[in-house]
Amino acid sequence: MAVPVIGRPKDKRYLGNDSPSMMEVHELYYETANCQIDEIIDEGHAVVFVPDTHEQARKEGYDNCAFCIGRSER
Repeated sequence: MAVPVIGRPKDKRYLGNDSPSMMEVHELYYETANCQIDEIIDEGHAVVFVPDTHEQARKEGYDNCAFCIGRSER
């Protein structure tokens, strides 16, 4: 289940961008400047996943970020 967050999570590995035009998941351990995590949070599009797994994000329809995870399907 995707849960909205209003700040940068310190205890999570995955963060989603729930903007309808993006719907992508980022791996915070490998974040790059191209991921624009701060902008996602500032724009109110940040979500975390329960459980905090890549598999859960993919089950919910989030595509991989091309920069921190790779293998984006867009």
